[in-house]
This record gives sequence, C-alpha cells and structure tokens, in this order.
Amino acid sequence: MAARALRIGLIPGDGIGREVIPAGRKLLEALPPSLGLKFSFVDLDAGFDTFKRTGNALPEKTVETLQKECDGALFGAVSSPTTKVAGYSSPIVALRKRLDLYANVRPVKTTAGGGVTGSPIDLVIVRENTEDLYVKEEKTTEGSNGKVAEAIKRISERASSRIATMAGEIALRRQKIRQVAPGSSHLTESMVTITHKSNVLSQTDGLFRTAAREALGADKYKSIKVEEQIVDSMVYKLFRQPEYYDVIVAPNLYGDILSDGAAALVGSLGLVPSANVGDGFAIGEPCHGSAPDIEGKGIANPIATLRSVALMLEFLGEESAAAKIYAAVDASLDEGKVLSPDLGGKATTQEVLEDVLKRL
Repeated sequence: MAARALRIGLIPGDGIGREVIPAGRKLLEALPPSLGLKFSFVDLDAGFDTFKRTGNALPEKTVETLQKECDGALFGAVSSPTTKVAGYSSPIVALRKRLDLYANVRPVKTTAGGGVTGSPIDLVIVRENTEDLYVKEEKTTEGSNGKVAEAIKRISERASSRIATMAGEIALRRQKIRQVAPGSSHLTESMVTITHKSNVLSQTDGLFRTAAREALGADKYKSIKVEEQIVDSMVYKLFRQPEYYDVIVAPNLYGDILSDGAAALVGSLGLVPSANVGDGFAIGEPCHGSAPDIEGKGIANPIATLRSVALMLEFLGEESAAAKIYAAVDASLDEGKVLSPDLGGKATTQEVLEDVLKRL
C-alpha cells in the first residue's frame, strides 16, 4: 500500500519557536517507514518579528498556503508586545479564526521522570477557540467616571455545542485507549466536566452550559459521566485534586487560564502540548511562549513541541504514529537522564531531541 503523503506547514514564529519547530520536523522525518507516512514541508512566516519586518503579523500567503497546500501545521511561539502596537494583533488568534480551528486541545499528564511527585495527572482541557472575549471587540469612551472600557463577550449555541461534542469524542477515544491498554492511565471512569460561570453570567455562560449539556446528552456519550463546575471552584479543585479530572471543556477565556495553570501541575510549560483543531485540519502548538530570556542558547525544552507533533497527527487520523511519539517521549522522561534546564537538568534542545529519537 502506498504511503500517505502529508504536507506540513512550519511556522516557527518568534524566539525559541525557531529552535523547537525544527526539532518537530526532525521527529516527523525520523518516524519508522512501517507507519506508512511520507512528509513534505513548507516554511511559513508569522509573528511579531514578521510584523516588524513587513507590517503584517500574519501574511496572506501563509493563510493561503495552509488552506490550499497543507494537511496540518506546527506553530512555534509568538512574542507579544507589552504595550499597544498600532496594527498588530496575535497571528495565532487570527489563524484560529481564518481556518475555523474551533478547539484548542491541551493534554496535561505527569510521567515518572517529569520531576513531579504526588498523585498522577492525566487530563485534557478542551477550550473553545473562536469566541468569548477573544472576539476582541473593545471600545473606550469618556464619561462622568472618566474613561470607560468595554469588551464584548460572545457565546453562540453552535460554537458551544461543537466544542462540547469535541470534548465528548476525546473522552470516548481516551476511554477506548484505556480499555485497549489497561494501566496506561490511573483513571477508570470517563468524564467530561463543563466549566462556566452561569451563576453570574446567566445569558452567555448560561447558553454555553445549556448547549454543552444538550450535546453531551446524545446517546453515543451515555458511557461518559458529565458534571459541571463553576470556574472559580474549578480552579480550586484543579489544584487540589487534579488526579480526579479526565476531560474539561470551557469557553475561550476560562480554558486559556485553566490550561496554563494546569501546566504548572506537571512541572513546566516546556512539557505541555496543544493542538488547534478544526474539521479536517490541525495545528500543533507548544504551550510555552517565545521565552526571550533563553532565546539562542540552545536549551529550550522541545518536549512540548514533540508532543504537539503527536497531537497533530492524532487529529489527522494517524493514532499509531502519535502513540509511538508519546511512548518515546514518556520513556525519555521516565528515565530522567536527559532533561533540559527547566526540569532541573543540563541537556540542550538537541540532546533531548536525540534521546527521544533513539527511542523511536
């Protein structure tokens, strides 16, 4: 049977994105031929450096190439200016909208060698990616109280329903994996936790809650437990008992906060992957930022990117390839001999990559 050809867009972005995305490419090129995959790559521009050079943080050529030529992509990191810069807006937020990548999926998992002790963690945060306060419709007016700034929080039934459906599908897939590979997780019950603040925001978060409940009430999800948490209580419980959670689904802002907070539970943002997922397209994106303090030193942890590669492949229907990557990364962390500085080690980006590659 002929190998499946996948064309992957590479968008390093800024800072250490230019160091970890090449590691992701090398990982794809090192996958065993027996998996039946053949990769080609196209280098694409986006980010604050691109904006400073061209006046556009997300060139139209990048979007068109992704839409017309690519099956998936890897995105590195973006440097965000600390003060308002006229004409600049986040390219990854724009990409999510242009490509309708409505789900941001962030697995958070501990391993024996990750430097974290205590109860095991194996959860996924599924964040709605296109709405909420991130529609970026803001205005400032002058009034009797001085300047007044306002922002639109937009929640739609369609977006809420499809993100809950995505969470349900992920829960089913995780349930199947645990059945096929007993012992692969400490979790025994499949569950989706709907997170909202409908006790205060009865219209917006109330709609999210109702639509998510209805979507997860479908017969196909009857084997999955569905529960709810108010977002402030969710933050508390996530830090107090993270081992309890399986899949968490939330609107854009809450999901953003919860996923970055959850990363602290496993030791480093350098370990946490994510994928921006739509219908038939996925962009793998490590959760860390551009890290200007270590840029150019060759010590950025590539694990988040390597796991993001696997996550991208998973949503492109290549679960076997994803599983091999996850196993190789986990084996490297479990042994704990080749760790980057953020995990207390001294290994370079290249050394961590080579240790994972030899385990493929």
